[in-house]
Amino acid sequence: MTDGRRPRRGQGELETQVLSALWEADGPATAGWVQERLGAGLAYTTVITILTRLLAKGVVTRERSGRSFVWTPVADEAGLAAHRMRRLLDGESDREAVLASFVTSLGAEDEKLLRELLGRTGGEPTSRPREDGEG
Repeated sequence: MTDGRRPRRGQGELETQVLSALWEADGPATAGWVQERLGAGLAYTTVITILTRLLAKGVVTRERSGRSFVWTPVADEAGLAAHRMRRLLDGESDREAVLASFVTSLGAEDEKLLRELLGRTGGEPTSRPREDGEG
C-alpha cells in the first residue's frame, strides 16, 4: 500500500545528483538552474540546502552573482571520489592499518595501476631496491 509519496532518496544520492547537474553545466550555475535540471518536484530550498552542505564539505565553491550565488564543483567525478577517500582516511587514527588493508584488498590490476601512479609521483617507498642494483 502506498500513500502517494515518492520513496526517500538514499544517503548522499541527492548530493550526487546535484553535483552531476553542476558537472553538466557550461560554467558556474545557479541553484535555480540546478533545480530545473533535476526536476521531479524538488524544492528550491532543498537545492540550496544541498549546495550549502556541499560547500561546507569543500566540494563546491560559490561566488556572488547579483543578488544570488553561482555554484561550481571543485573537481570532476574522479577528483570527488579521491576527496571522499581522503576525508575517510583523515578520520582514522591508524592510517597505516587503513592503507595496508586497502592495498591488500586491491585486485592485481588495480595494485599494478597504483604502483605505476606512485612511481610517477615519486611516492615509491625509499627502502625499495633500485632496479639497476644500486642502493
